[in-house]
Amino acid sequence: MTQRINVAKNVPEAYHHFIAVEKLLHDSELPTTTIELVKLRASQINGCGYCVDMHSRDLKKAGESDERIWSLVAWREATVYTPAERAALALTEEATRLADREAVPDAVWEEAAQHYSEKQLGLLIVALAMINAWNRIGVAARLTPET
Repeated sequence: MTQRINVAKNVPEAYHHFIAVEKLLHDSELPTTTIELVKLRASQINGCGYCVDMHSRDLKKAGESDERIWSLVAWREATVYTPAERAALALTEEATRLADREAVPDAVWEEAAQHYSEKQLGLLIVALAMINAWNRIGVAARLTPET
């Protein structure tokens, strides 16, 4: 498959704003590992090969083990994630699969709220919105992994 369009080149104004939000997220108090884990998990759900490749590589560069990266697709059964990461991953799945549900269940939200401050929850929601937007760009534009 060939790439259909280069969004960054054709709509640089939008791309610039997306990058600014990403910088805000990575400069925030939300743990970088959490940001990257939820981005990878959402990308797996959305079938964005480009983003799966990128966030797997970013986690590896940040020192994450192969086990934590490879086990993410089955995180509920894996024993390598903290309770806070598990709560973020559950929220990720609910917020990413909105078409399958009426809303994010209260129990999932309440579990996340036990591990993250209100500011961190807001940042997590922004991170989830961003990766879902990036995934839609990647899939629609047919971005292929750089590997």
